[in-house]
Amino acid sequence: MKLTVVIPIYNERDTIELVLKRVDAVPYEKEIILVDDASIDGTREILERLVWNYRDHVRLFFHQSNRGKGAAIRTAIEHITGDIVIIQDADLEYDPHDYPRLLEPILEGHADVVFGNRFHGGPHRVLYFWHYQGNRLLTTLCNMLTNLNLTDMEVGYKVFRAEALQRLRLKSNRFGIEPELTVKVAKLGCRIYEVPIAYHGRTYAEGKKITWRDGLAALYSIVRFRLFD
Repeated sequence: MKLTVVIPIYNERDTIELVLKRVDAVPYEKEIILVDDASIDGTREILERLVWNYRDHVRLFFHQSNRGKGAAIRTAIEHITGDIVIIQDADLEYDPHDYPRLLEPILEGHADVVFGNRFHGGPHRVLYFWHYQGNRLLTTLCNMLTNLNLTDMEVGYKVFRAEALQRLRLKSNRFGIEPELTVKVAKLGCRIYEVPIAYHGRTYAEGKKITWRDGLAALYSIVRFRLFD
């Protein structure tokens, strides 16, 4: 089994080196695909320096303009060669130590897709009440339209059999990629599992990027990709 780790990146100069180090330390045969989405804080220069230390299994791609997380993931999908693909955010909110439990349902032949669950079973930082309620609302609506029973649709840790991911025709550029991925794997009939993960959420002062506008965009994406795409 070969693992592909996709890391979309935008303005993460304070965390990208440690994230890459932690991902590289997980004990699997792997490739790491980095996609910098036109960072302007010095992240690009850090990546150009770091990639030489990992050049045998790390590939680096740059967007010339900021297009969003979804666009970065779509760029990476064009280059994956692994059997299983995991999406890893470039901040420190998600811990690569959780890879074994995320991969287990796929490796044992039970699942095609695995979602992390930030709020049931794993340690998580206590933060924003309205973010949590917004996540519950979006997850509930997505479940109603897909007939799933997910508890954390917006989670960043999503793992796929590569063949399943490559069958999806993704269109979202920004954070609408999370509901789009969810709706489309449901429509494809994929076997979906959830497993608890640790979650070290950031505050806005620490670099968190999700806002209420992204919540509205996610709402639109759920309806769009379930009923009109």
